[in-house]
Amino acid sequence: MEQVRLGTTGTKVSRICLGMMSYGDPADREWFLDEETGEPIVRRAVEAGVTFFDTADMYSTGVSEEITGRLLKRFFERRDDYVLATKVFFPMGPGPNDGGLSRKHIMAGIDASLRRLDTDHVDLYQIHRWDYDTPIEETMEALHDVVKAGKARYIGASSMFAWQFAKAQHVAEVNGWTKFVTMQNHYNLVYREEEREMIPLCLDQGVGCIPWSPLARGLLAGNRERGGERNTVRAGSDAYADALYEESDFDVVDAVREVAAERGVAPAQVALAWLLGKPGVTAPIVGATKLPHIEDAIAAADLTLDDKEVERLEAPYRPHPVSGHS
Repeated sequence: MEQVRLGTTGTKVSRICLGMMSYGDPADREWFLDEETGEPIVRRAVEAGVTFFDTADMYSTGVSEEITGRLLKRFFERRDDYVLATKVFFPMGPGPNDGGLSRKHIMAGIDASLRRLDTDHVDLYQIHRWDYDTPIEETMEALHDVVKAGKARYIGASSMFAWQFAKAQHVAEVNGWTKFVTMQNHYNLVYREEEREMIPLCLDQGVGCIPWSPLARGLLAGNRERGGERNTVRAGSDAYADALYEESDFDVVDAVREVAAERGVAPAQVALAWLLGKPGVTAPIVGATKLPHIEDAIAAADLTLDDKEVERLEAPYRPHPVSGHS
């Protein structure tokens, strides 16, 4: 698989990032995979050349990080052969300081993540959301200190408003602190509001985009139908997807299915190929709970759509309210 620069850094990552949220304790969510069940999927990704893996402390309350750490040690001989990302923000306990982006929680959070991942550093440490209760100066200085302590190589951010991201970068720059090198944003064929402000900002500043939910939580892969029919276990219990997407989005889904049928490939491959062809996108973060999911992602990395196909896929889009920031 092609390896590309992570934003404008010198570090190279695979064009597909394997999202590890799906691996955790099945008691938490029915569609979570335990380590034994998820191992063949991760193995296939590694065999195909995937070197970029993304998790977060709050996924299955730390179990995802534990599984991720063990599996990556199993499949890679050297720590330098893969790029590992995790995130901090969401509560990890009942206490008032068990979440957020205060200096206290960031310092506790990185140490706890490193213990669960069984490594001495992560390559990319990301803030999972914006913290309205903590001054951004406090957050950026703490993240800078994490990098200077050798516990993270780079820092990244996730869904927020463009003005917030610009403010964080400015605060870091004027103080000589570490700046964000990536933006993990909500971006796919049925949610393209990021094209208005965030992606142009990232392109201007050399920040790499690593979109989450590249298949709209399975919508673009066919896990839901018009009228409410659900085709997978996850779709049947995913209230968050119901809040993000709407009935008009099925017009885009229909276009994806038409192009996929003409190409003789799965709809997921077309949707991912579209995203991989967009300016600024380094690597979509793909979740996989079945081997065909990772096979589609691998195939999409080699699929190039022509201009007419892209135009057909984009034509049915309807603007959405800003979503994915909470």
